[in-house]
Amino acid sequence: MKQPSFTLAELIVVVFIIALLMAIFTPVLRRSRQQAEAAVCDSNIKQLLCGLFSYETENQILPYGFDKQPFQDEPPGGYPGFNPPDRPGWWWFNFIEGFYKKADKKEQVVQCPSKRLSNLLLKNDVLCGNYGVNHSICRSSQVISGGDEFKGTPLRSSNIPRPGETLLIVDSGYSLISWWHVTDSPPVILGNNIIEDTAYIPGLKINKNRKLWPGQEQDAIYGRHPNKTVNIGFIDGHVSHTKADDLFVEKTDDGYKNKNPLWVPK
Repeated sequence: MKQPSFTLAELIVVVFIIALLMAIFTPVLRRSRQQAEAAVCDSNIKQLLCGLFSYETENQILPYGFDKQPFQDEPPGGYPGFNPPDRPGWWWFNFIEGFYKKADKKEQVVQCPSKRLSNLLLKNDVLCGNYGVNHSICRSSQVISGGDEFKGTPLRSSNIPRPGETLLIVDSGYSLISWWHVTDSPPVILGNNIIEDTAYIPGLKINKNRKLWPGQEQDAIYGRHPNKTVNIGFIDGHVSHTKADDLFVEKTDDGYKNKNPLWVPK
């Protein structure tokens, strides 16, 4: 007796159906994964806010964005990042106990699960492609690229007049982020020789015209989360999921629009 078997036409139909189902479900699965990563990112931001505020409670100021004092010891586990391209010193997350261990290869709260960096050096650099604090709030003991705007003692949240409208931490291309990085007309020219200058908000429209490091393009131009949104932690403690372009600072005839109080307290 002849064994039943598929005809060629039936095999083609089966293959077509499988391909069709994959075409339908692959984008759905990708979007579900992106939404799950965005939820983890949101949770990370909330935990980091708690850590930043706990430090403030104990020290009466928020932590330095970057601090390198003469004769200062290395942070526990050694300096984060790589030298070069990063400066050796204490970064804001080094001041928050229990949030980062350099030797720990597991995903940590300071690492965004949605970052899209193709350069292996940058991908493994905790200072790149994760979260950045607002440099106007968490000021630094030393700054580069000109000007003293971001140099000095960090602020206290109680001294910020509109805390619900001023961001403290956000999805970022570098560990420090400022309004200089979200305008197409910054006070000084930002190149890509210094990696701090290439800080960016993922998905911001002006990033396609900025000088970036190789490997940052996908994260900077196309963004991390669905619809080019970012997670933002504000000074009052709330977290918002917002369009990246809402953080853009526009140069006008009489100054900068969207700079205050979002980026610079006023």
